[in-house]
Amino acid sequence: MQKEMDYTYDIMGVCLLAGKIMLESGAETYRVEDTMMRIAASFGFLESHPYVTPTGILFSVETDEPTKTKLIRINDRTTDLEKVAQVNGISRRISAGEMTVDEAYVALEAIAASKSTYSYTVQVLAAAIASGCFLIMFKGTWGDFLPAFLAGGIGFMALLYFHHLVPIKFFSEFSASLLIGLLGLLFVKTGLGSDMDLIIIGSVMPLVPGLLITNAVRDLMAGHLISGLSKGADAFLTAFAIGSGIAVVFSIM
Repeated sequence: MQKEMDYTYDIMGVCLLAGKIMLESGAETYRVEDTMMRIAASFGFLESHPYVTPTGILFSVETDEPTKTKLIRINDRTTDLEKVAQVNGISRRISAGEMTVDEAYVALEAIAASKSTYSYTVQVLAAAIASGCFLIMFKGTWGDFLPAFLAGGIGFMALLYFHHLVPIKFFSEFSASLLIGLLGLLFVKTGLGSDMDLIIIGSVMPLVPGLLITNAVRDLMAGHLISGLSKGADAFLTAFAIGSGIAVVFSIM
């Protein structure tokens, strides 16, 4: 009886770890729940009930004994679709009978412990290039490409630094957008740039929570109202932080 109980909790641990990795990496709520149910079903628990919100996962399975339930807390959320794909790959291998419970847990722990696919340097460089490209897409001139490149890169670097310094999203996003606005103003005043509006718009685009907005809409359409509304509120706060930082710059002008 004790071995059976331990085995049940081991399977629940695998399901919760898979769900935690996916949710922290930017996966949609319905995808997390579906993956957890598939893993549980592959190990013989056809009746499982995951309840996923952006800040926690509640998971229970029905057995011959009283229903067992476990809860796990989600503190950090970022975007790493590579980890989502890796967890989905492990889920498929489990469904195909290629992995035991212990092997699956070890593989998931390795994914959870792995660092981000790209270094901070690559992320900053990508944000800088994207900022310049967004400026061109918004019909800016090539003369403003370099100012948008610099403002976007420095702004994204400030976002990473401030978030490391004070792990509050609103503060880091507000500070980064404020710095971008000041840089855009500085570039125009010194003659390095000509259109401050487009420089700022292009530079703040890497800060815009595009994936979060998309996931919020998809969760709402899938019927996950609590997750959809909470993610929408999170996206709104991010947009408000960005707008507030830029508004401070324009008020200075």
